[in-house]
Amino acid sequence: MNSDAPQSTSTETESLHLGLAARLRAYFFAGILVTAPVSITFYIAWQFVKFMDDQVSPLIPPAFNPQNWGIPGFGLVLVAVSLTLIGALTAGLAGRLLVRVYDAVLERMPVLRGIYSAVKQIFETMLAQKANAFREVVLIEYPRAGIWTLGFITGTTDGEVRECFDKEMVNVFVPTTPNPTSGFLLFVPRSDVKVLEMNVEDGIKMVVSTGILTPPPRKAEILVNPNVES
Repeated sequence: MNSDAPQSTSTETESLHLGLAARLRAYFFAGILVTAPVSITFYIAWQFVKFMDDQVSPLIPPAFNPQNWGIPGFGLVLVAVSLTLIGALTAGLAGRLLVRVYDAVLERMPVLRGIYSAVKQIFETMLAQKANAFREVVLIEYPRAGIWTLGFITGTTDGEVRECFDKEMVNVFVPTTPNPTSGFLLFVPRSDVKVLEMNVEDGIKMVVSTGILTPPPRKAEILVNPNVES
């Protein structure tokens, strides 16, 4: 009986050490889970503020430069105020006339014409909401039948591409993972597209997380919380 006592004591000690190590490891990863998203978010926001300050500060005389006074974020505020004032000015008659003039000038420049036209159309689509860009998350069979991938409808296929088909087509942007800023533009028959109920934000989260973050079914979410937008 006495010979077995030290062995049982050592076993209990090892179990206690293993349990403590597992608990400390769990606490460590819990700390990362709590602090990493907040830290990364504030770091990116701070870098963006610094970038805007660095771009605007050289344009301000040193005597009036708030960055020399230790006030961060002034560049971002100045850019926001400037864009708002420009928008207010272009809403008037003189502003619209000025926009038409530089539109006509840029449209006549051989190299800049294509760049300006494409950029302007993209911003008009996304900001002025001329089309339902990135409003629907869909599933399509890609790159072959039987394999499904997540995509975003950017609009209805139009122009010369539309004339090549006898059925209604939609433009589907298929992003790459985990960087959704690059991807593929596909022209898909609307009948071959499965529209999902998840919103665009949830779809982007799913792409960036490589499928780790999967949103719950929208109908179940609405039943739990009736205030959720449909």
